[in-house]
Amino acid sequence: MGLCVLHSRAREGVEAPEVVVEVQTATGLPVMSIVGLPEMAVKESRDRVRGAIVNGNFRFPAGRVTINLAPADLPKEGGRFDLPIAIGILGASDQVRADTLPRHEFLGELALTGALRPVTGVLPAALAARAAGRALVLPRANADEAALVDGLTVLPVEHLLEVCEHLNGRAPLEPRPAPALRSARPRYADLGDVRGQQQAKRALEVAAAGAHSLLFVGPPGTGKSMLANRLPGILPELTEDEALQSAAVRSVSSRAGIDPERWRERPFRSPHHTASGVALVGGGSVPRPGEISLAHLGVLFLDELPEFDRRVLEVLREPLESGRIHISRAARQADFPARFQLVAAMNPCPCGYLGDESGRCRCTSEQVARYRNRISGPLLDRIDLQVQVPRLPPDQVAAPADPHAEPSDAVRARVETARELQLQRAGKPNSALAGAEIDRDCALDTAGRALLTRALKQLGLSARAYHRVLKVSRTIADLAGSEAIGTAHLGEAIGYRRLDSDPTAAPGDC
Repeated sequence: MGLCVLHSRAREGVEAPEVVVEVQTATGLPVMSIVGLPEMAVKESRDRVRGAIVNGNFRFPAGRVTINLAPADLPKEGGRFDLPIAIGILGASDQVRADTLPRHEFLGELALTGALRPVTGVLPAALAARAAGRALVLPRANADEAALVDGLTVLPVEHLLEVCEHLNGRAPLEPRPAPALRSARPRYADLGDVRGQQQAKRALEVAAAGAHSLLFVGPPGTGKSMLANRLPGILPELTEDEALQSAAVRSVSSRAGIDPERWRERPFRSPHHTASGVALVGGGSVPRPGEISLAHLGVLFLDELPEFDRRVLEVLREPLESGRIHISRAARQADFPARFQLVAAMNPCPCGYLGDESGRCRCTSEQVARYRNRISGPLLDRIDLQVQVPRLPPDQVAAPADPHAEPSDAVRARVETARELQLQRAGKPNSALAGAEIDRDCALDTAGRALLTRALKQLGLSARAYHRVLKVSRTIADLAGSEAIGTAHLGEAIGYRRLDSDPTAAPGDC
């Protein structure tokens, strides 16, 4: 009888809990059993592992083989446990040295030939292996992704034989160095490409500085999508830990893995307006992240906002406040991060030309109200800045590009300075301030309180909108380098809430 113990990782949301693989061989009828809440793909590993061991010219134990995947109450799914199970069987039957196993963790799906196939969710496993102080043995196709984790020994392999030769000390594996593009600076679309629209650019800068949500309202073809696409380029650069957090969500959601050239980019997700609620928040029998989680620490852009199903939009309300989404199913639960920055765009009316100088709009006030009412008041209340994007004059459209247009780098420098002030003051961006933090950091003088009181009465703002005006005005003051919120800062912030006062107004009135 032999016993072998080694380590692997399961997948639970964006976490990678440790799984202890215990393999015991004993005399008796030849049977191989797997216990520890394995799902079907794990149970099927019996045939893949047996084929890989036999075709690798190893001896498969003739008696009873029992594999325990602990903890027993953690669901195990996928082919990621093929490699540790195979190594455990070879260790229990004294075909590989068991004394080298505690220093390693193993992941990988086996082919019948013994070749290793890639698995998903490698980055969370790599982060957990680094924290445990072990080397990670995994398929070569996953090595670049795992090597993004600084300080981790990544040992890529293509065949079961290579793992055995390494563990027996005959042919040690070469650790995979970090990809050459690991520290490459992200490349984004430049804000200087956008002609005109100074007010919209200013709102974009304010939104970036304070991590505020933003809604663009304007006719078709005025640059709303183009502006939204430039937001990631003016946001502060991700720290390494933030980049790994964001990349970990992508790692568990797709077999495509992570592009080392783009792993530090802030995500920009733009789901189609026919997307379902599950596509947006995530779900499935085995929960997978949705668009809001894939946009974690980046931008979620909803174009044609009123065209989304109203019930789909309502699912955004909780994650906008909490920054997380919890998915519960009958047998599985998962918690995914969802700290995204919402940017939305919409037309002012069904035809899109309300208030246009051409007078081509023929929409009635009832049609406009019905169109706008597809967005609920509570959701609109949670959008900090609501900005008009008017049609540009023909001469400005046809004019040559302005060589002196301010590029994204210049705007990002101001945004980073303002964001640093916020982190020093409260440890978080202004959009995340709550309760007593708002009273402390967004205090107004007598003139400011009087101005905001008048705005509350005239615009009919809710208590939530009142606090969001305060937080936006704090961000505007930070961009100006002012310790106190002045009436000019407050007035600009109030101007970004004008859509609340009359949702059926023409764009020029907003």
